[in-house]
Amino acid sequence: MKIILISLDTLRASRLGSYGYDKPTSPYLDRIAEQGVLFERAYAGDIPTEVAHTGLFTGRVGLSTGIVSHGSSLTQLPKTVAWLPTLLRAAGFTTAAVDNLYQLKEWFARGYRYYMNSSGPKRWIDGRTVNEMALPWLNEHKEESFFLFLHYWDPHTPYLPPSPYIEAFYDKNRDPYDPDNRSMSEAYNHSAYPFFKHHHYDLVGPVTDSAYYDALYDAEIRYLDDRLKELDDHLEELGIREETMLILFGDHGESLTEHQIYWDHCGLYEPTVHVPLIMRWPGRIPAGRRVQGLVQHVDLLPTLLEAIRLLQPSGIDLAKLADPPELDGHSLWPAIHGETYGTHEQVYLSECAWQAARGIRTERFKYIRTYDAGPFTRPSCELYDLIKDPAETVNLAEEEPGLTADFQRQLDAWVEAKLDGRPDPMKVQLRQAGLPFRGRIEAILSSVGMSWAEWCSNPDRERFDKAVREGR
Repeated sequence: MKIILISLDTLRASRLGSYGYDKPTSPYLDRIAEQGVLFERAYAGDIPTEVAHTGLFTGRVGLSTGIVSHGSSLTQLPKTVAWLPTLLRAAGFTTAAVDNLYQLKEWFARGYRYYMNSSGPKRWIDGRTVNEMALPWLNEHKEESFFLFLHYWDPHTPYLPPSPYIEAFYDKNRDPYDPDNRSMSEAYNHSAYPFFKHHHYDLVGPVTDSAYYDALYDAEIRYLDDRLKELDDHLEELGIREETMLILFGDHGESLTEHQIYWDHCGLYEPTVHVPLIMRWPGRIPAGRRVQGLVQHVDLLPTLLEAIRLLQPSGIDLAKLADPPELDGHSLWPAIHGETYGTHEQVYLSECAWQAARGIRTERFKYIRTYDAGPFTRPSCELYDLIKDPAETVNLAEEEPGLTADFQRQLDAWVEAKLDGRPDPMKVQLRQAGLPFRGRIEAILSSVGMSWAEWCSNPDRERFDKAVREGR
């Protein structure tokens, strides 16, 4: 049995054709979706990258593992926590990854016999680099039962797609550097600007048209789509495509100016927490199936373990693949075969990087409680009717106080049950170290002689850039 699990970092579901987008970002991904199952409402319960992947590989939400913050120096995942690659290797799979999350936290390298670090001299990772490592490995191990994790970063900032890919998404009659266009002003003068100055803006150039950034994001997806086609074509050439279980998912999405979030992935709004999830396994997953119910990252671990137990591949010790105790995820197989609508009646959401917030996403509503807004201005409670208001623009929290209170009680009860008497790791983070990303901004500001309070009272890009140029 061969399993390839693919993380499409920062890929927003609504920018794919198979999820309703009207631009040609994803022709090959859409084809894969037609050959297997697409989950229409898959969610990242914990964001962003560190916590999302931890949840996926443990089958447990952040409150269960204690990993709720991204980039925090306070967190550590105990080795006693079951970890998917470790389970698979112990059962007899050859395990490998093309990934660089090990540089963020050591636990991301656990369980792999082969760990190929995709990082290079630049901060960003080109999908071609991932393929240059993955394809030769597949040549060498095509006869084995393997689990291969591939982590593509192409839609992540900085948006630097090859220039031929941009043409399909940006009107050639527009000028991205038009001095009369002011659509970038809010982004350039946002409180988070010092953090994004280099990787978001300087590397792209003095863009004035915000539509150009959106086009770059779309072009990045189209470039990624071609890299995925290269991978799939290689599976076909090796003669293993039909026997390979392929799973593609977004670890989180991306906000493209919605809710004053400028080409980044924070906030528990749909652009960031609604992610693509597509699975293909010829002959075992029905082609063209679309699952409409709510599912989430933590469902993937029990799904993979059940798939292995159902297939019973030779050379694999099935006794070592029982579901670990206390999983928060549920197998997707009943939903894949149409026996259930989804796996969850509601998905609980959490973030602690730029902001600290928790929320609930039900079939109809989204409730968000913000504990620390960081560089953003947020109400403490938000309530949205996603059927009437899918863009989450009308906050009903004050208009519907009873419903808001019900959601808060439900959220409090869920948190209390998950903690089971343990300290809340989000409160510990905020009390002991504050928001991880606020600390990064404060360090940048300190290097040019500014305080956080001073900057927030007057987040003027020109003033900051001048301080950087003068080296103070």
